[in-house]
Amino acid sequence: MAISRDLPAIDTAALQRVGGQLGSNPAGIFQDPSGKRYYVKTLESPAHARNEWLAAQLYQLAGAPTLTYVATRAPDQIATEWIALDKTCVAHLDAGERRQAQRWFGVHAWTANWDAAGYHGDNQGVAGGQVLTLDLGGALAFRAQGDPKGKAFADRVDELDQLRLNAGNPHAVTLFGGMTPADIAAAIRVVTGISDESIRRTVLDHGGTPNLAAKMIARKADMAGRLSDHFGIADDAVN
Repeated sequence: MAISRDLPAIDTAALQRVGGQLGSNPAGIFQDPSGKRYYVKTLESPAHARNEWLAAQLYQLAGAPTLTYVATRAPDQIATEWIALDKTCVAHLDAGERRQAQRWFGVHAWTANWDAAGYHGDNQGVAGGQVLTLDLGGALAFRAQGDPKGKAFADRVDELDQLRLNAGNPHAVTLFGGMTPADIAAAIRVVTGISDESIRRTVLDHGGTPNLAAKMIARKADMAGRLSDHFGIADDAVN
């Protein structure tokens, strides 16, 4: 699952609406003349849509599985290809699926995705044996409900603790709270293995600002520093 680069931007005005809203944002399921379906959200502003699109690009850069994002003509919309899911809740993941989800813990922390597990545990799903993050609206600069994070989205990646320990985010704690230091280190290295130039190019090529690129690079560096300082893991402890 990734970013769809070979399809033209979809125009919901030219598609048939065949289903309604599933999450907290105004949305619907739309179908094109060939029968292909998309889930399209209308967000508060083009900035919110661009923020989620950028988050999807960064998840793809890190290799973290998501739904397939498709460009839209309306600047305040975000769309994903519609697929049938086998599971749609953290509580339903088996042990192997939980390990799959935990591999991407560092990506959730890096992108400040406070909604990685979902308010109802419904932001992790399974399709064809692969665990996916189903919605990236809570990553980067905005909360899942649309409010700006402001200074809480900083160069420090406090999400490495918050996603594991914050009782106010119980489904994230259920999913990530039992990770060992070695598990956490391996998840962090998914992010620290990405080059600064790749981060910068990804952000700038997809509508982000130089300040955001610098912040994501700084957040990666903060995560690298925590491997030994915070989690007590030597640099060569995990392959």
